[in-house]
Amino acid sequence: MKLIDYQDSRPIYEQIVENFKTQIYKGILQADDQMPSVRSLAMELSTNPNTVQKAYAELERQGFIYTVKGRGNFVKGDASLMDGKKEQLITSIVTLFKEAEDLGISLDDIVSEIRARIGATAGGKA
Repeated sequence: MKLIDYQDSRPIYEQIVENFKTQIYKGILQADDQMPSVRSLAMELSTNPNTVQKAYAELERQGFIYTVKGRGNFVKGDASLMDGKKEQLITSIVTLFKEAEDLGISLDDIVSEIRARIGATAGGKA
């Protein structure tokens, strides 16, 4: 499991949080799946268990996981998490489109450029 990148300037716990959130968004981790234990994940990542515990506490605070006393941590799998992320992305895109429009760049030009770049990175599958 590749959760941390030592070249990344972000703290390790933030990288762990972001990677687990991505796995939950993508459906790799499903509702009620058990998370690795703090100790086993810390050993696997060669990091301090306190770092993993901090990441799990942040995931729980953000509503991605829940804790069952004596059993461990589990994926919450709330559909509103994906809705919230979608809304966040749309808000960011709208803000960027407005900025482009303010600079005199048409939305059609932006969309065409995005499609071209997505097509180039997806091997021509636009």
